[in-house]
Amino acid sequence: MNLKTTILLSAAGTIVLTGCSKKLNQFSADYFDVNPDPLEVVGQRIPATVTGHIPAKFFVKNAEVTVTPYLTFDGQQVASQSYRFQGEKVRGNNPVISYEQGGSVTIPVVFDYEPAMNKSELELAFNVTQGNKQYVLPRVKVANGVVATAALADASTVDAAIAPDAFQRIINEKYAADIRFLINQSNLRQSELNSQAVKDLNKEIADAHAADNREIEEINISSYASPEGSLDINTRLAENREKATTDYLRKQLTKDKITDFGELTAQFTAEDWEGFQQLVAASDIADKELILNVLSRFKDPEEREQQIRNLSSIFDQLADQILPQLRKSRITASINIIGKSDEEIQQIYKSNPRSLTVEELLYAATLTDKPAEQLDIYNTTATVYPNDYRAFNDLGVVQYSTGDFDAAKANFSAASRLNPSAPEPQMNLGLIALLNKDYRQANQKLGNAAGIDEIGGALGTYYIMTGDNAAAVKAFGNTKSNNAALAQILTKDYSKAKSTLAGITNPDATTYYLLAVLGARTNNDQMITTNLRQAAKLDRAMIKRAQNDLEFANFNINSIF
Repeated sequence: MNLKTTILLSAAGTIVLTGCSKKLNQFSADYFDVNPDPLEVVGQRIPATVTGHIPAKFFVKNAEVTVTPYLTFDGQQVASQSYRFQGEKVRGNNPVISYEQGGSVTIPVVFDYEPAMNKSELELAFNVTQGNKQYVLPRVKVANGVVATAALADASTVDAAIAPDAFQRIINEKYAADIRFLINQSNLRQSELNSQAVKDLNKEIADAHAADNREIEEINISSYASPEGSLDINTRLAENREKATTDYLRKQLTKDKITDFGELTAQFTAEDWEGFQQLVAASDIADKELILNVLSRFKDPEEREQQIRNLSSIFDQLADQILPQLRKSRITASINIIGKSDEEIQQIYKSNPRSLTVEELLYAATLTDKPAEQLDIYNTTATVYPNDYRAFNDLGVVQYSTGDFDAAKANFSAASRLNPSAPEPQMNLGLIALLNKDYRQANQKLGNAAGIDEIGGALGTYYIMTGDNAAAVKAFGNTKSNNAALAQILTKDYSKAKSTLAGITNPDATTYYLLAVLGARTNNDQMITTNLRQAAKLDRAMIKRAQNDLEFANFNINSIF
């Protein structure tokens, strides 16, 4: 954990020394390399490696040095973990530096990032112990500034996950009835026409024709013959059954005064082997596997029939149980239920919202792009349907998009309590965790939301904020967002980043700022100027950021504004 204190910087260290033994000389900045230089934000931290190259005849044999890296900025400093190394005569377990040959030391550095660090210096402080003597050597500056482009990742701009409505204005329903025929016959029997199934179908068709909110889309007739017998006979038989059924249906429609019934279609199947196989597979015939084996081995209809007839003990069961079910015409009515129009839903919401179903209310919120109206609708939905998690989740989504994160969190939590397995509130709670830099919680919640459409934007942002830029690019996929473009910039795919930024529907100040960063990284002065000016026009805070941003260190930023 970083130690943060307020300091007054001084040019030289204070020496506390007694005795006359040889002191350690001052360290030079030339002895140290920093990688990366300048420092760079990765995730939400600033990691670096300082490598010291200690020359020969420099490091006193009885000296022990404690090096503490400090990042100094805005009158403050933060310390990274201290590191110790020692001379040859010191008893200890620290790395040893030879007096005669010198040596190298590697000092890992890490700081928790904050925006004021963009304009900063990395210094090394040295505390020396020689026997019972202690003294401080002057600090050495080894790096200037921090490239903080990765810190532009912003969880607040990620689209939270809507729990969708299931509203369908047109719901299709199908009603069917079978008319069976005797073997080798195509005449319609009155007993079949008077069956309950046929009566129910005729009533559904008549009711749909009479109802204002239903329409008959299509009526279809499919006629069949069972597969025993010659193909020629079965073809004529199935065709005649189709004709007889069609004639009957037309007369019935006329009798019921049904004039608007969509399209009347009809077709026949001479030998219904597919239906035969399905019925056999679902039957309790003892040796049905023998029949199914014949069907899989033989494709020629006549060969199939002969092979099945050879199974004489089984064929009698087929003739009694299976084949009669295949001698039929099936009438299917496709009927649409017409729901409320958008205008009707909006009007009813204004006058009597409680009369709308939960699906209609949730759908109503999608008919406006005004957050205030959406909040009103979702609040109403949550009141009328308090056990439906979607109302609370979607209310939170609107609050999240308007920056009311505390209220959003409360509603996401309420949605999660109502439906703990629902992925949308889980993802949205993951976004709240990202805002709070609680990456362990974010990882858990986003993991619970795996598979939903919106997860890519959330996961990609999580990976940037935790320093895995390659994983971020993969998670974003083809998402067009500032965060997606940022991941591409951080992995140096500048062409893809430019394309992503160009595809953003509603560019903001960050969009233009990232385009300016691309200009800096590709040495395009005009791109820097144009986009920084536009970014500053949308957000004046971008001026100060650009002035302190090492991305633009080689350009005259002040001349732009």
